[in-house]
Amino acid sequence: MRTAYLDHPGPIPFAHRGFSLDGLENTMAAFEAAVELGYRHLETDVHATRDGALVAFHDETLDRLCDRTGRIPELSWREVARAKVGAGGVGIPLLEDVLGTWPQARLNIDIKSKGAILPLVRVIERTRAHDRVCVASFYDQRRSEALMRLSRPVVTSAGQTTAARFRAAAALPPLIRPAVVARVLAGVDGLQVPVRHAGVEVVTPATVAAAHEVGAFVHVWTVNEVPEMERLLDLGVDGIVTDRADLLKEVLLARGQWA
Repeated sequence: MRTAYLDHPGPIPFAHRGFSLDGLENTMAAFEAAVELGYRHLETDVHATRDGALVAFHDETLDRLCDRTGRIPELSWREVARAKVGAGGVGIPLLEDVLGTWPQARLNIDIKSKGAILPLVRVIERTRAHDRVCVASFYDQRRSEALMRLSRPVVTSAGQTTAARFRAAAALPPLIRPAVVARVLAGVDGLQVPVRHAGVEVVTPATVAAAHEVGAFVHVWTVNEVPEMERLLDLGVDGIVTDRADLLKEVLLARGQWA
């Protein structure tokens, strides 16, 4: 299953939490900056407030980024809306506002809490954004619970458990590897993984080849150094998630891969 989300000529550049060199991650200002750079794919995270509002925000608490503290699941949307990110006093957006403000944008959405599953389903259904989103989570169960409640398919990527099983399957002998990898990745469209995890290389020529053998994509996060971007693109990865949207654009332009 594929939707228009993956229609892109070449490796997909993802703006991680938008683009801001001033720490205004996951804000409308950061998303706007990425869109103005020419990015069509934006990465974000979601939490739900106590009253079910779905916000684009990475942390469970406001403490690290905002001018006030508190756990988002324990706060009302009215309380969260008063919080300001960074010195510029930028607010926390609702996911629905991000989708509505840039109708051409495609969002990679990481479900950060169990309480965000149903609110995310409602937002996708209400905005009819099925072709514009990739639903992801570190936890396969959260992803599965969201998918089973959606009225139409969406692109989705593997959680940590499935990704670990994939790494093991990718090391199998070539004659049996494709069948095993296909079983492991059944129900997902690909993998969104770090270059390495716990000292183990995750993105290698073998793992990229194993994914491609069964038609699965490999998106890599979070890559901010130009040499590493170049190396991964040479490996044939299908997408790169970066905080340095400006640098990744320059790399893709120089390679003739910026669309």
